[in-house]
Amino acid sequence: MSHFIRFVSKAAAKAPRALDVALPFLFGVLVIFLWEAKVFHALLDVKVLQLPVPTRIVGVFAENLPKIAADALVTLGTAARGLAIGSAIGFCVAVAATFFPRWGYGSLTVISAFNAIPVVALSPIMNVWFASPQAAKTAVVSVVCMVAMAVNAYRGLNDVKPFSVDLMRSYAASGPTMFLRLRLPNSVPYVFTAIRINVASAMIGAIVSEYFSQASNGLGYGIRNRLSTGQFPLGWAYIIGASVVGILLYAAASALESVAAGKRKA
Repeated sequence: MSHFIRFVSKAAAKAPRALDVALPFLFGVLVIFLWEAKVFHALLDVKVLQLPVPTRIVGVFAENLPKIAADALVTLGTAARGLAIGSAIGFCVAVAATFFPRWGYGSLTVISAFNAIPVVALSPIMNVWFASPQAAKTAVVSVVCMVAMAVNAYRGLNDVKPFSVDLMRSYAASGPTMFLRLRLPNSVPYVFTAIRINVASAMIGAIVSEYFSQASNGLGYGIRNRLSTGQFPLGWAYIIGASVVGILLYAAASALESVAAGKRKA
């Protein structure tokens, strides 16, 4: 009897977790079913040519997988480079703002203003500033990713417990020592929060910049070219490719965060 009670207790404890996975999955299955049954076509008054059904999109995706994969690698490279450069610049700004507080608050306000610039407007400007299309695309992603890192890292570097600061000062710790031993470890969760935010921003920035770029590769170019020429199933296949790359990049960032959190606890 006791074994049965323990079994029921464990099953009840796992039930909420199972529902957290099952409900979104079932909702996705329902959406795909209604899409395949052309219910959305009737509701939106669109033709199958304009909104291909999922089976058609998946078939086209499989047929053109090598080309989509090659373009996905281009977009992934642009997003990764821009994410790294933008995050590094943002973190350096946060560090400088921490060491120079009077200057720092004003600089963060100016950098935050960049967040109000639409990516659609930023991409054509970068195409004019940079001769290389690749450099222009990387610059767009860097600007997009810089703001979140600067704001979050600054908060992590300065949102420390007062008694910890007093304890460090009681040991006559220098500014650099306090930064390395207290502020920097405290900023790790905030930095990874910014990275997870920047993963989505980097993919959006990369795809939009490719959409307006003069280059002839990348997922953004593939989406624009296929939709503008009426190849709607292939255009949707490229959208699926962009979604897969975004999910993989986010998973990589989450895995890196888990590793860093484990080492921090150790």
